[in-house]
Amino acid sequence: MNLDKATVVVTGGASGLGLATTRRLVAGGATVVMVDLPTATEAGTTEAKALGPAATFVAADITSTEEMSAAVDVARERGPVRGLVHCAGRGSDRMRILDKEGQPAPIEGFAEVVRINLVGTYNVLRLVAAAIAESEPVDGERGACVLTASVAAFEGQIGQASYTAAKAGVHGITLVTARDLASRGIRVNTIAPGVFDTPMLGRLRDDLRAGLAASVPSPKRLGEPDEYAALAVHMLSNGYLNGETIRLDGAIRMAPR
Repeated sequence: MNLDKATVVVTGGASGLGLATTRRLVAGGATVVMVDLPTATEAGTTEAKALGPAATFVAADITSTEEMSAAVDVARERGPVRGLVHCAGRGSDRMRILDKEGQPAPIEGFAEVVRINLVGTYNVLRLVAAAIAESEPVDGERGACVLTASVAAFEGQIGQASYTAAKAGVHGITLVTARDLASRGIRVNTIAPGVFDTPMLGRLRDDLRAGLAASVPSPKRLGEPDEYAALAVHMLSNGYLNGETIRLDGAIRMAPR
């Protein structure tokens, strides 16, 4: 897919992986609608302004049909809509199944992590796919979508049951949604990042961040958001890449804790 003059929706676009992807897309000639939570409005608006007229910020909750539909409508106005890079989500609730007294973890935390990371992903995918399907095919396809899972989908750590379930679900729907949307000329792929230098990890103590970096076989550092962005843009551009989850993790395999 040629990204020049294409309109792409990027969720989580105000920071981290989403912002890095937005910058790459704009540099490549795409128009980007950056979607992030209302709490990120100031940061998102500032970043969009710095990127110029090719970037627009829209505040929306990815789990809300109404808010995401409104964001996609903005993309339609900038259209034709050709792509999605879905980076928005939240971390684990870090709850053990049983606490020190043997009491079961509250179900609400598990449900919330799955609601945001898995149900939110599906909500965004279905709404953006509908907009892409309205576009005329170019070279046999209408567009492409990139979702975000995690290495936790394959090696979840203790306390990550909710996050692993959600991200394994994102990996699990990748092939079936690619098959489902193939008749519409829409490809779907997923990136499973390892430990990346994002605002989420930025809240950790320096010694914990250093330990995570040292645990990566090669290179021994945290991933850079632009490395995620480079792969996301390639997934959008490569017309034969479809139905795949690609680990981007420096060969890390997470330990039990």
